Amino acid sequence: MFGISLGDDGAELRPLEPWNAEEYLAHIDRCREYVGTHISLADRATDLSSATAFLQMYADKAATDSGRIYGIWVDGTLIGGVLFRIFDAQSGSCEVGCWLEEAFAGRGLVTRAIGVLIDWAVEVRGIHRVEWRAASGNTASLKAARRLGMVRDGVLRKSHPHRGERVDIEVWSVLAPEWRARRG
Repeated sequence: MFGISLGDDGAELRPLEPWNAEEYLAHIDRCREYVGTHISLADRATDLSSATAFLQMYADKAATDSGRIYGIWVDGTLIGGVLFRIFDAQSGSCEVGCWLEEAFAGRGLVTRAIGVLIDWAVEVRGIHRVEWRAASGNTASLKAARRLGMVRDGVLRKSHPHRGERVDIEVWSVLAPEWRARRG
């Protein structure tokens, strides 16, 4: 199994696969309320079958090169994750996303993990545009996009239904030349 260290705080990024479904479900159960405030990820895994199906969907996306999902583990415990929700190498664009247990927020884990994904997308796969979408009320997510050097492209007003309400979605992006200049 491979893992990428996210620093010297015991954090590691590695693939999140269907065989991790039980661990993933336990993690989601711990953070369901917090994560579910802004994203529907928490609503997608309510039992072992749905958790397995969700992770299998991303295994299938990885097999077709259209998406991927990775977990963030700290000292051997799954505490969050990052993903390529959409990955389109042919058009040179992708969309990244994240989630994290509240107890681990503010440590830079998401910023470091998404940085690994963007590095790989840009430098290995030749992606030109990396996009991040987040509800306007999700200030932690928007701050992470800023820390990554992303630019706010605009707001899709009331474009996303979430738990019975329509919410504004902000679109942020970084282009490959901007990412390279920032990293260089």
